[in-house]
Parts: sequence; structure tokens; C-alpha cells
Amino acid sequence: MLQVIIYREIDMITGYCVKCKEKGVELSAPGIHQTKKGGFMAKGKHEKCGTTVCAMMSKVNAENALKDGATKAY
Repeated sequence: MLQVIIYREIDMITGYCVKCKEKGVELSAPGIHQTKKGGFMAKGKHEKCGTTVCAMMSKVNAENALKDGATKAY
């Protein structure tokens, strides 16, 4: 019998900080929110400046982020 074990890497949620103009900022303690139109976004804090950073995402990516440990905020 052949067993296949699949390991999934945990991807950090990244966004763009408008205050610092820095791309690829990792969100600390991300919360997944649903927009009024039904889309999904992750909100978290930027470690360097403390600004709230948002990142738009698809439903599949939002579900994967919830499995990886992000909090559900809707």
C-alpha cells in the first residue's frame, strides 16, 4: 500500500502599507472580513509603524487563511 503525505506550506498574508509605501508587508494577527459586496479582505497591523494594512483576497484564499490561523471577523 502506497501512502502519500501532502504537506501544505503556511502562507503569510501580505499587503501594502500606505503610510510606509512598503510592499509585501506581513500582517500581524490578521482578521478576515467580508465586504458589503461579498468579497473578502484581511486586516492586520504593520509591525514597524502600527498602521492597519488591508489585503483583498478570494474566497478560497480566505478559507485557507482561516485554516492557517487567521481570525474570522464576520
